[in-house]
Amino acid sequence: MTPRQIVSVIALAAVALLLTAVPASADSYRYWSFWQGTGSGWGYQESGPNAYVPANGSVDGWRFGVSPDSTDAEKPRSAPDFAATCAHTPAVSGKKRVAVVIDYGTAADAGTGTTPPAPVSRCVSLPQDASSAQLLAQIAPPLRYDSNGLLCSISGYPQSGCGQVVSGSVSTATAAANPTPTATPSSTASAVPAVQQPRKSGRAAGWAIGAVLIAVLAGASYWQSRRRR
Repeated sequence: MTPRQIVSVIALAAVALLLTAVPASADSYRYWSFWQGTGSGWGYQESGPNAYVPANGSVDGWRFGVSPDSTDAEKPRSAPDFAATCAHTPAVSGKKRVAVVIDYGTAADAGTGTTPPAPVSRCVSLPQDASSAQLLAQIAPPLRYDSNGLLCSISGYPQSGCGQVVSGSVSTATAAANPTPTATPSSTASAVPAVQQPRKSGRAAGWAIGAVLIAVLAGASYWQSRRRR
């Protein structure tokens, strides 16, 4: 095989792998996003509920919806207001109070014609070291997690599915649409995701493969040009 034929084969292989490994368009996912109340509204929570320990006087927020990533995720529609939510929950010595907003989203978010439950705002008094997952288990059971520690349902909603792809390429599908067993926070603590968000490994892997092949192609082209001198 001549140097030119070798370069052509590498180029075709690079194109083929990129087309199969990289989605044609961005995927969106149906899942529960996790938020933290701030002075200016809601900020995306950069920890999973099992790993995050909310402070006294803080506000946790949850919203079920469809989004491609944390930058475009739907926020809870109620503003975080600790003072109003906890106005009738007295402080207890040795415990903390945390406000929680749970927004089950819209019928369009459900994608099944199901009418979601009405949003809920609650104030909880619990031990100082309690995590957000323990807080939810106290006020909104049952909770359902997948094998990666992603929180799939709150108060049993939705009944099935966990981070399904709802648009774009299904080649990077995350968790299957079948229900996963109900799990307690302690049983999933070893598999806590860094962020409460479906994993998207397919696209990153595709670009990594493409980058390697492009580097090989560039090296082959350089080698061919050296041989011509």
